[in-house]
Amino acid sequence: MRNLIVVAGHAIVRDLAQVERDEGWFLLDFQRGEPRKFIGHIRRAVEEAHRDSEAMLMFSGGPTRVEAGPRTEALSYWMVADHYDWFGMDGVASRAYLEDFARDSFENLLLGICRFHEVIGREPEHVTVVSWEFKRERFERLHRGAIGWPPERFSYVGANDPDAIEQALRAEQSARAKYEADPYSLGEEFRMKKDQRNPFRRQNGYALSCPQWFGEDRPWR
Repeated sequence: MRNLIVVAGHAIVRDLAQVERDEGWFLLDFQRGEPRKFIGHIRRAVEEAHRDSEAMLMFSGGPTRVEAGPRTEALSYWMVADHYDWFGMDGVASRAYLEDFARDSFENLLLGICRFHEVIGREPEHVTVVSWEFKRERFERLHRGAIGWPPERFSYVGANDPDAIEQALRAEQSARAKYEADPYSLGEEFRMKKDQRNPFRRQNGYALSCPQWFGEDRPWR
């Protein structure tokens, strides 16, 4: 595998039998009505991986909700893809991996690359991120630029947008401003948010498995 497709997780599945309904997920209030959108992200990523037989599909996201137990966003998305039999696209399941430590969108990208290196032993040649369309600038410009990933080796796929797009855009404007001021998400506000999204106090091992991206010389270390 030479390329990487990262799917940014947003929620944890509760009941696959109700996966298209709110009751099938552990949701925050503003995520009500979004389960089918999450499935759309997963399907679009599987489609992208099916088109590129040299791509690793990476579901990214940690165990962010204490009420969900240790189940991760990454595992949840894998389970949904498997529930739908990978949407009939052969060959993708064997190239699907989990990155189950990410706590925010910056880490979805950074740790996705680190996890690829952990599995393959080198960097991906090209990185594609699949998430909300309204988050395109955040990933394309802010996160990609913050880690110094070349723009010619990066693509972004906006799978869809939430129905409450005006509310999402207002929240995104605020989020981008915070990342502009703190591109590595190291400040107090980000640290508090990450602590809340790591209720089981898990620690990744990327400093050992991916030192060139997570070594002591990196500002996000």
